[in-house]
Amino acid sequence: MASLQAEVERRGRRIFQLVDAHPQPLFSKAGLYQRVMALSMRDEDFKVQMFRFVDVLASLRRSGDIVQHLDEYFAQMRNGSLLRTGVRVARIAPWISAYVLRRNVSGMARQFIAGKNPQEVTRTLRRRYDEKIGFTVDLLGEAVVSEKEADIYAARCLELLEHLARETESWTDPLGDGAELFPVVNLSVKISALYSQINPADPADAIAHLVPKLRPILRRAKELGAFVNFDMESFSLKNVTLELFKTLCSEAEFRDWPHAGIVIQAYLRESEKDLVDLIDWGRARGTRFAVRLVKGAYWDYETLRSAQDGWPVPVFQQKPESDANFEALSRILLENESIVTAAFGSHNVRSIAAAQALAEQRGIPPNRFEFQLLYGMAGPVKRALVEMGYRVREYCPVGELLSGMSYLVRRLLENTSNEGFLRAKFAENISEAELLRDPTELVRQSRNGPPDSTVTTTMTTTAMQDRQVTRGVSRETLAGDTYENAPLTNFAYPENQEKMRAALRDVRARLGREYQLVINGEKISTGKTIASINPSTPEQVVGAVAEAGIEEADRAVKAARDAFEKWRWSSVEERSQLLERAAAIMERRRFELSALEVFEVGKPWTEADGDVREAIDFCTFYAQQMRRIGRPRLTQRVPGEESYYHYWPRGVAFVIAPWNFPLAILCGMATAALVTGNAVIMKPAEQSAVIGAMLMEILEEAGVPPGVLNYLPGKGSVMGAHLVDHKDVDLIAFTGSREVGLRIWQSAGITHPGQRELKRVVCEMGGKNSVIIDSDADLDEAIVDCTYSAFGYQGQKCSALSRLIVLEENYDRVMERLLNAVGSVRVGNPEEPGVTVGPVIDKAAYERILDYIEIGKSEAKLAYQQANVPPKGFFIPPTVFVNVKPNMRIAREEIFGPVVSVLKVRDLDEAIEVANSTDYALTAGFFSRSPANIEQARARIEAGNVYINRGCTGAIVGRHPFGGFKMSGGGTKAGGHDYLLHFVVPRVVTENITRHGFAPEETSLDRDEFLPNSSR
Repeated sequence: MASLQAEVERRGRRIFQLVDAHPQPLFSKAGLYQRVMALSMRDEDFKVQMFRFVDVLASLRRSGDIVQHLDEYFAQMRNGSLLRTGVRVARIAPWISAYVLRRNVSGMARQFIAGKNPQEVTRTLRRRYDEKIGFTVDLLGEAVVSEKEADIYAARCLELLEHLARETESWTDPLGDGAELFPVVNLSVKISALYSQINPADPADAIAHLVPKLRPILRRAKELGAFVNFDMESFSLKNVTLELFKTLCSEAEFRDWPHAGIVIQAYLRESEKDLVDLIDWGRARGTRFAVRLVKGAYWDYETLRSAQDGWPVPVFQQKPESDANFEALSRILLENESIVTAAFGSHNVRSIAAAQALAEQRGIPPNRFEFQLLYGMAGPVKRALVEMGYRVREYCPVGELLSGMSYLVRRLLENTSNEGFLRAKFAENISEAELLRDPTELVRQSRNGPPDSTVTTTMTTTAMQDRQVTRGVSRETLAGDTYENAPLTNFAYPENQEKMRAALRDVRARLGREYQLVINGEKISTGKTIASINPSTPEQVVGAVAEAGIEEADRAVKAARDAFEKWRWSSVEERSQLLERAAAIMERRRFELSALEVFEVGKPWTEADGDVREAIDFCTFYAQQMRRIGRPRLTQRVPGEESYYHYWPRGVAFVIAPWNFPLAILCGMATAALVTGNAVIMKPAEQSAVIGAMLMEILEEAGVPPGVLNYLPGKGSVMGAHLVDHKDVDLIAFTGSREVGLRIWQSAGITHPGQRELKRVVCEMGGKNSVIIDSDADLDEAIVDCTYSAFGYQGQKCSALSRLIVLEENYDRVMERLLNAVGSVRVGNPEEPGVTVGPVIDKAAYERILDYIEIGKSEAKLAYQQANVPPKGFFIPPTVFVNVKPNMRIAREEIFGPVVSVLKVRDLDEAIEVANSTDYALTAGFFSRSPANIEQARARIEAGNVYINRGCTGAIVGRHPFGGFKMSGGGTKAGGHDYLLHFVVPRVVTENITRHGFAPEETSLDRDEFLPNSSR
């Protein structure tokens, strides 16, 4: 090992010697670009604003808009007096300023993007050929939102292949020897650009759609003597990409073709396993293939996404770990050189030198592998490698500035990263000895204590710690920030896919069972049942649930009232632990519960899992919140007096839940009532009563005492109305339609003879939710998020997008992409994992939505309606109306289905006015890259939950407390820190603690609960 390290250092010093012979700054383009990048490395605030400005610039069409955005991003910079002066000057002549800004940003782009079309890139590649540098071309524009865009990308790939083969026909490999392994024409493809509906949970569907798209590209490459490389993207697509590569290359047509390759990302913890699996597959196939080994370009995205969803981070958290793994994988590649052709993709001289040394150690000549580096970066390193006799290839992006903006920003971030090798060498002049240190030693030091070099600490430890994703937006702890949500199920893992399929099989085998009422712990049959059916297959009965009537309702109230008198004095800790035990049971039965939701309410996999996750979160969050509010708190410090503020439960709570979040909402309202000390009568929706029975079963297993929770499915118009009016019901928690909610609100206001309490109503109703797309919005994100917000779970969410408001300046671009995206959404049985749109809940909903579609056709213009939906089941095609006016019924009334109305407006003021013009105020969304307009949306949009630059559905407990006002509800926030206060009454106990002029010096800020002796 010592001799290898010495050889690595020797080779590294040789590369540095050659690099220093042709000195070049990190940023080879002089002028504004060089100054901007230098400032970005010194000032993090400037860097964030600069890259955001670069990101939006290509979408701005008018000079005034460019200068306006410049002003919004930079005028308030704390440390930018020169910048503020520049902004003021830019306002004087915006047409000149805009031209200069565009030109400079285009110059930045040209540093990293080899050309905007095949003709332009050919000129660039010819210059590189003269420098003995090869190429692999990558078509930018991978963010496709529809199959039309995916087909265009595939056609562009074929066009580029043809053009490059024709233009390079006379080119030869610079090394000569080994040229048969390295075709001159080399194309890199991204699978996300070839199929818009890739779902990591459904790799079979992705492969079924991608194989026909890729087969003609591979076939033509084989005919032309070209090479095709499968790029690796985010972790969620890794397994699909690997399986697709092996599937295609195992076909008879390509089995003996050696000129296909795939990327392995060394920053992934699973990368060694993936590489070994690939090599085993390659040996079984019997034909050479190629692997491009890279570190990985999505570190920030992977860490952020994992933190948001509660997943284990799939990437190494310290850069030296990735570097060390890169060297370990390099060794594996070179040990298997007989079957795999290695391409080492790195700018890090240490990594490059290690690959060279490992190859020499195994006697592999330089012409049997190559080094790949990014276009526009590390020019001196490329020159040095060519001079040393190694094959060098540049990764050359091709495309327009707008489609390449995300790539450009990634490169800018890489160039200014604290951990970047190029910055360390070319901008900060860190010593060669530090740059060539063994990364395994750095990892060992960081685990055992701080390294002995402050320089190394800066590069590999402190900087990486600064990049760790923390639970919050700053180092200060936010209110509620100690709560940790349950993770979503990551269906990118095959084992989770198989668990869900197994659960579907198991639940299907148990369909049709009967479920009884539960009153005071007793199972009761009534002789009448409610049939719960599968909306995908209406003839299939999910379960038959006993139907409660007036008699059972009265019996449940008495049981709850009697149980309340003891339960109210149970300790906060006892009640909190009950919820936590229930959460643990739900986690254990997670796939079973999700599968039941697929059958009973038609939820797709990820939606069903999200509902179960939310139910778990309600249990654990409300347990935590009850501990927070459960101890009496001192109101003020007053000498000689103690006043403690605390809460009592209200009494008997009647919980009425909807079917669209059948476990989460029922569980959330019921557990909020239970943990605060109330006794509960739980009425699930008739369509989801089996899931309600499962919740009852779970809470019984968790230890809820008899009578404290009673399961009472039945007709809302009969039994439900009776309980709303019942004198011994103290609290009603309702989520559902506006019509029923208002009736409950009205009825609860009537005081009946013998009633002891004013009824408290927690009422959450529907929405007519708007999303505004601003003229500068990122349409790659906006179209995807709006499509899912509107059509995910068939639009059957109170938070779903129903009205899309588009500024006229952007209208044509938005509509072209939106309609194509809607046409690409998968509709089908949600038992299939990749389905987005399943059936609506029942025949009544089906007929009501179809009626609204007919109303829309008479009021507005039908812009698009999917034609291919299953003939059996309650399937409604995704539908879009245009020419919609705010006063039309389809723009005012809640439809609760996959129907969207698009409204065109002049400007942002009109957009907000239209958004606020409905009776509802539940959710809203706004897509924009204008800081000033975002601030306007934050301040003025009337909705309980306003989402900026993301979809308007998917609220998470604790993170996005959920609920609206106006006709959407009474302003309560489920999953919020104050939600439990609606289930209790406040009480203050004041005691004079002065005795003959003497009082204790200290009074505790809080104290134990007030409990009668019999409860202790």
